Amino acid sequence: MRPHLDRTGFGWLEIDGQRYEHDVLIRLSGKIKKRKKKLSKRIYGTSHTISLDEAQHVFEKGAASLVIGTGQYDSVRLSEEAEAYFSRRRCEVCLLATPEAVAAWNDAPKTSIGLFHVTC
Repeated sequence: MRPHLDRTGFGWLEIDGQRYEHDVLIRLSGKIKKRKKKLSKRIYGTSHTISLDEAQHVFEKGAASLVIGTGQYDSVRLSEEAEAYFSRRRCEVCLLATPEAVAAWNDAPKTSIGLFHVTC
């Protein structure tokens, strides 16, 4: 079943009535996982730039689009390598501040995956 994003605030995201106080990754199956920020942080020193390693972890075969909640203040970006990786896989990436990404996710096609940063 596809999760419904209810609302968000600084440091949290509510999905199907359950509050998550960490960044989340939503798989094609609807499974909600904790984001592996260390994949980007070890390369860039921050989780605000998504590395190729993290992009490879996030992508799933069959995903046509990726909704990225870039934080409450729109801080997260893709590295050039991550952007090229998703492009080669024909996976459209939608980067929006997390409050706007909530609505985008709820309207996104079922072939979408999601990555949501809950702080900055």
